[in-house]
Amino acid sequence: MQPEIRKIVTYDEEILIEGFRPAARPWRMFAVAAVVKNPWAGRFVEDLKPEIQAFGPILGEMMTNRIIALAGGSGDAIEAYGKAAVVGLDGEVEHASGLIHTLRFGNFYREAVGAKSYLAFTNTRGGADAPIMVPLMDKNDAGRRSHYLTIQFSIPDAPRADEIVVVLGGATSGRPHHRIGDRYQDLKDLGHDLDNPAAV
Repeated sequence: MQPEIRKIVTYDEEILIEGFRPAARPWRMFAVAAVVKNPWAGRFVEDLKPEIQAFGPILGEMMTNRIIALAGGSGDAIEAYGKAAVVGLDGEVEHASGLIHTLRFGNFYREAVGAKSYLAFTNTRGGADAPIMVPLMDKNDAGRRSHYLTIQFSIPDAPRADEIVVVLGGATSGRPHHRIGDRYQDLKDLGHDLDNPAAV
C-alpha cells in the first residue's frame, strides 16, 4: 500500500533584517509539504490504522531526507522543528491527525536531527490555498522561547477536497533579536519548582 503523492512543495525563507535591525546571521525557516490523496475521503472509516502504518514510514523517510537536504545536508543545522497537516473538505481533521501523529512518521525526523523534544504540530481542515501553519520549537528544550516560531505559507491548488497536505518544518535558529526570556524564569518568579513545574 503506497501513498498517492500528487506533488511535493518546498518553502524556504531567509530573513536578513528583522524588526528594522539586521540579523547577526541569516535566519532561515523552511518546510517540505507532500500533497497526498486522502484514502478515507468522503466516507466514515472506523479503522484508519492500515493506511497510517503503511503511509507513515514512506512519508516520514522521504520528507525527512528532503528537509535535511534543505538544511544543507546535516540535521545538526536544524535547531527548531515541527509538523502540520491540512485535510481537504471531504476529509476529517482525524485524517490529518492520523498521518502525522504516528511514531512511524515523526521518528524519522526526530532521529535525523537528534531531538529530545516532541514535535510541535497543527492539524486543520481547509480548501485549496488554505493557510498552512507549522509551529516550531527548540528540538531539545521545549521551554526555550526564542525558538517558538511559526512558518506560514499556502499551496494555490492544494489541498483538493480529497487530499491531505502533510508538512515538516525547520529553522536554523531562533528569532534573531529574542528578548522575552524563557519559561523557566517565569516559573521561578511564580515560585514553582523548576524540576516539578506543577508544584507550587
